[in-house]
Amino acid sequence: MTPEDNSEPLSPDDARILGVESAVITGHTLKLNLIAPGASPLDLDALRHAVAQRLPSQPRATQRVDTSGPEPRWVQATDFDIRNHVRRHVATDCRSRNDLWQAVSSLMGEHLDRARPLWTFDVIGPLDDGREAIAVRIHHAMADGIAAVKFLHSVLWDVHDDGAAKPMHPANAEPRGLVEVLRMPGAAVRELGHRGSASPFDRPITASRQLAFTVARLDEMKAIGTSRPRRATVNDVLLAIIAGGLRDWLAGHDGVVRHLRAQIPVSLHHRDEASANLGNRDSFMNVDLPLAEADPLVRLDRISAETSERKRLDDAGELYDLFHAIGRVKSVGAAVQRLAGSAREFSVSISNVPGPSEGVSVAGRSVVNLFSSSEPAMHHALRISAISCTGNIGIGLCTDPLALPDIDRLAEAIERSYVELRSAAM
Repeated sequence: MTPEDNSEPLSPDDARILGVESAVITGHTLKLNLIAPGASPLDLDALRHAVAQRLPSQPRATQRVDTSGPEPRWVQATDFDIRNHVRRHVATDCRSRNDLWQAVSSLMGEHLDRARPLWTFDVIGPLDDGREAIAVRIHHAMADGIAAVKFLHSVLWDVHDDGAAKPMHPANAEPRGLVEVLRMPGAAVRELGHRGSASPFDRPITASRQLAFTVARLDEMKAIGTSRPRRATVNDVLLAIIAGGLRDWLAGHDGVVRHLRAQIPVSLHHRDEASANLGNRDSFMNVDLPLAEADPLVRLDRISAETSERKRLDDAGELYDLFHAIGRVKSVGAAVQRLAGSAREFSVSISNVPGPSEGVSVAGRSVVNLFSSSEPAMHHALRISAISCTGNIGIGLCTDPLALPDIDRLAEAIERSYVELRSAAM
């Protein structure tokens, strides 16, 4: 049997994401698991053994990408060694929160080895308070946000009943035909072609990365949402908190308060799909962040009204079908992708992935905080990612510090915005 007989081409979405990788774009996401203190540090050999036993449930975990042919393909990594993927981070003196942030910032800027499967688990610590961290990197060509969470359920977190292994149901019907899609231009009109003012994040980036994190309580965010005359979702509250932080941070940088347009990635995976069904099925919707509005409750209500309308009209689903239909004509598809990714179409990407609905653990030790980080892009020097876990939402900020310094101050501004909105609403 030749290697081609036992290989599989990347899906068009996955191949497109792989193609974005460059000298300054690594292409992966990072999931930071903060583990409760234990009687002794995590046993690395035991962790490797536990992960290796569960890898057969995830075919992509032992496959690499072969780009030697006309199209990239998944092929079995014949020299797979778990020690290359579950390892202790070289930063041995990692004691404080800032040390941890520096360590994961370094990891975020390192490319995954294309000769191996596109994931790593780096154990960091213990910190001075006894906690340890596992920094998980997964290439976006292998999994989108929800699929990455399923991967962690399958191979890292201790086995528990979180509904993660339900039978698969189709996330959506097959993409609609080109003629049908072109008869439904509403989503494209609403989401695309709205050239805004110059983005404060439209700056050249290098491979350098700086990360910062903050936390909000999920129950408080739900209470804020239900307090409004027209109920706001947790994601609306998250966007309002981030808008307030950006308003404060940008004003401190240049004295100008801007009206920003945010792109909100939308995964079209269902949470009850089979855990081995990795890959990408992503779309988006664009939402205006009213940074000029001083009242945090008015900001929330305006964001909530806009997202409700976008979801009612299923803009994300229509755009997914539209891009796939016009993508059959490569020159047209590439032009539309460039338009959708323009700095004049949106300034900042803000994602929110549902994490485990119940507490999770590693080697019997609770994951006390979970954070997500996705890298910035050309003309979009700031990326904001959120993920829920154990009653909290972890908010991760990622940028190139040479393009946007002081990202830790943005984390502080988001914390202040959270307190301001909570006080106003409750």
